[in-house]
Amino acid sequence: MSLVAPLTPVHWMGSSLDELRAYPEGVQDVVGYALYLAQQGRVHPLAKPLTGQLGGLMEVVADHAGNAYRSVYTLKLRGAVYVLHVFQKKSKRGIATPRHVVDLILRRRRQAAAHYATHYGKEQ
Repeated sequence: MSLVAPLTPVHWMGSSLDELRAYPEGVQDVVGYALYLAQQGRVHPLAKPLTGQLGGLMEVVADHAGNAYRSVYTLKLRGAVYVLHVFQKKSKRGIATPRHVVDLILRRRRQAAAHYATHYGKEQ
């Protein structure tokens, strides 16, 4: 008998896995651990819920050498974790996420919901 619960599967939308692999190892470690915790139904201390149009999604920000790297994923689809986007924050104006990035995340969230409906049943 196993005492460890099985991990929830992680699905990488679009180029998010390739994007993460291109980032420094320390960033990969932070994001990887955050996703591992999400697979267990837990939340990384650096993870925060997004608001507005991106409400219902989680974001982890990893700082490395003065740069901010962000990963956006969803926990709302029970039984699966979907990584929607991994990107380096380059905006020089404020903290707002650029419009084209928000649009990409929203498009991938719709794709994740469709994938979830096909493979796991109705959205939770």
